[in-house]
Amino acid sequence: MPYTQDIVDEINILVRYNLNTTQEGIKVHKTAAPEIIAATKRLHVKGLVTQEDGGYLTSLGHEAAEEAQTLLNLLNPA
Repeated sequence: MPYTQDIVDEINILVRYNLNTTQEGIKVHKTAAPEIIAATKRLHVKGLVTQEDGGYLTSLGHEAAEEAQTLLNLLNPA
């Protein structure tokens, strides 16, 4: 099953999190692109982030972000 644009947008949010600390979250502002706002809300509904506008990763969100960042690093080595 191929990735949908919604899934790609959600992954793009997850890779923005700093996995080196649990004390750093993100804030998606009202002026962000509509697809970014929608993706962040979906991540909240799925239980991966603590707030509709980002916040912190949940335990499940941290695991998902690790996997997303690992995949991104494998596909796009620096």
